[in-house]
Amino acid sequence: MKFLEKFKRKQKPIPKKEKPIQKRKIEKKPEEKKVEPKDKKVQERKPATRAYRVLKEPHITEKATDSAKKNQYIFKVYPRANKTEIKMAVESLYGVEVTLVRIIKIPSKRRRLGRTEGWRKGCKKAIVKIKKGQTIELLPR
Repeated sequence: MKFLEKFKRKQKPIPKKEKPIQKRKIEKKPEEKKVEPKDKKVQERKPATRAYRVLKEPHITEKATDSAKKNQYIFKVYPRANKTEIKMAVESLYGVEVTLVRIIKIPSKRRRLGRTEGWRKGCKKAIVKIKKGQTIELLPR
């Protein structure tokens, strides 16, 4: 292969010119100040506007009222709601601190009345556990 190297063009080395070193000016960016809202209520109102899109109604049964003694409340929620949305909605709507959210998806079931067949609606429920010592009044007295 050395034979082919004779036909290759030889590149002439380019002489290096020494450039004077220029000092760069470093521009300092001004520090951005964090703007905090004057009222904490402003932050609390924001999720409350979406609470009606998450919670349908409280689920009131014997079992649900017994679980209220353990600081657990059951709500019917919309099918697309997730745990974080449910937590924010309950905290903003009732003014309590939520510690745990569990979700149950109840499937629709086939029902019959005589020869008429149909479906019972399914739903999605959320069991919300709140901080000890706090309560939610679901039914006005």
